Amino acid sequence: MLKRYKTITDRVRHALKRRSIQFTISISFTLVAVAGMILVAAILSARFISSSEQMVSEDNRRMLNQVNLNLDNYLHNMMKVSDSMYYRVIKNVDLSSDLDKLTQDMRLLYETNRDLLVSVAVFTDSGEVIAAEPLSQLKFTVDPKSQDWFVDANNKIENLHFSTPHVQNLFTNSDNRYSWVVSLSRSVELTRSGSILHGVLLVDMNFSGIEQICKNVDLGESGYLYLMDGKGEIIYHPRQQLIYSNLIHENNLVAANYEDGNHRESFEGQERLVTVKTVGYTGWKIVGVSPMTDITSDYNQIQVFSWFFVFFATFLLISVNMFLSSRIADPIKALEKSVKELEKGELDAKISIDGSYEVQHLGKTITSMAQQMRKLMDDVVAEQESKRKSEMDALQSQINPHFLYNTLDSIVWMVENERYDGAIQMVTALARLFRISLSKGKNIISVEDELEHVRNYLTIQKIRYKNKFIYDIQAEPSALRCATIKLIVQPLVENAIYHGMEFMDGDGEIHIRAYLKGGDLYIDVEDNGLGMPQEKAESLLTGDSDKTRGKGSGIGLKNVQERIQLYFGAEYGLSIHSEPDEGTTARIHLPAMTVEDIDRNGGVAPRQRGQKSGDGGERRA
Repeated sequence: MLKRYKTITDRVRHALKRRSIQFTISISFTLVAVAGMILVAAILSARFISSSEQMVSEDNRRMLNQVNLNLDNYLHNMMKVSDSMYYRVIKNVDLSSDLDKLTQDMRLLYETNRDLLVSVAVFTDSGEVIAAEPLSQLKFTVDPKSQDWFVDANNKIENLHFSTPHVQNLFTNSDNRYSWVVSLSRSVELTRSGSILHGVLLVDMNFSGIEQICKNVDLGESGYLYLMDGKGEIIYHPRQQLIYSNLIHENNLVAANYEDGNHRESFEGQERLVTVKTVGYTGWKIVGVSPMTDITSDYNQIQVFSWFFVFFATFLLISVNMFLSSRIADPIKALEKSVKELEKGELDAKISIDGSYEVQHLGKTITSMAQQMRKLMDDVVAEQESKRKSEMDALQSQINPHFLYNTLDSIVWMVENERYDGAIQMVTALARLFRISLSKGKNIISVEDELEHVRNYLTIQKIRYKNKFIYDIQAEPSALRCATIKLIVQPLVENAIYHGMEFMDGDGEIHIRAYLKGGDLYIDVEDNGLGMPQEKAESLLTGDSDKTRGKGSGIGLKNVQERIQLYFGAEYGLSIHSEPDEGTTARIHLPAMTVEDIDRNGGVAPRQRGQKSGDGGERRA
């Protein structure tokens, strides 16, 4: 029996392997039926959830509108107190003669509204207390001018300003009681001896009134309401102490950006329905929160029964088609895995060729495509490397024999005039110069060799120019081990000599420094020559300068710039900083890499920087 079952299975597998994917899908139509059943159940469930959510949203909106109405009445009463104090009392007294009347009227106003108020006070523009009820003695450690309510009142004198809840700590209290208050402040005009002075009226209302309004709100089993200002700072929360202790958190900063109405949000893994209502006068926001678990709790049992029926009805169909679906999915998954390897750049990855005829054909096509891509990429790399080497060689070969002719003429003149020591020194320096210039055909040399090449060059030029200039070369030990393109410092020195020193009246100075900064290598060539405008200095790097090349090696500054950027990338290169009569500084910026690093990379430098470069700003000696 088992053998017979195995034979039938093999036949089925063999038949499916020879069939197209379309045929395989057609015999698996039951999956479509299953999907349809699940879709219908999901739609009905979603509509039921939406209906329940809409009903809760409307209830929450009505509840928040009632809370908003109560808060409006409460705040409006505070504004009436402030208006009465200002327009009926302060406006009608002169501080020089009616200060007692001001105090009496303020006491009467306070006694009338003492259930709502904690204190009423009037201050001068300098922070001095004019009158206050029920306490009038300021604490020595308190400066009213630094309080937010005082600053806000003076900054916008035409508005009323509501603060966030805080402890009232202005006045000395014999029983050491501290009340939580919300301050209502405004700028007022005071009269003293007929003159108008500016001051601030402060009305501290008892925060317990606002707390009571917000506390008695029912938003379901787990729902709650909290109050915040326009910036998201919490004014009231039923779990305020836990929030201040950082034991729980609230999504108030995000809710501060919500418009009025209902919003769905996910906070700390919980789906919530948030209703927002803005309070007039203050810009405060009332936020009602209802967890979605409360909304869905009533129909969970119905939902479970519906899904159980759907799952039971589809179980038989899924069981029958499981084997067939695996024959479709497995080869496609294997092929997808192979394609992901190709996406990662693994062109040698083995491509899966299995499954139906179409999948096998697709696998063979992808294999052929990968082989073609690998061949094309190898050809492009070889072509680009050859092109880069040709460009580097072309730029490197832009050397004029003018310097060699002048040096040899100088040596002949010294020999004819029996100045053998100078001739020997120039011949020795010239030999070392060309030894480093050749560098066994290498384009990349160490900074130490490059500076040695410059030192030999300066030795020759100093003799030729009869000590018309002095120079010094300084380099950090770590910089000497770094790699550089050969013959990029010498052109900068040539410019300093021919265009910076040639027409100077006094002695010239050339300073060469190599150093590391911010993980990158910098080489500065600075002279005290005639200098030039910065615009002209920048044009030397773009080839826009009208200055013709006559002397020197013939390797221009634009040549140096192109060689550096061709090898290391556009973020590196040459910069020139110059001012007329102030001299010129030419700065080379390269990545801090050793010759060994580049050799290990096959002689190819990275074209993109792998670390943050240092500041390439001008640094003069």
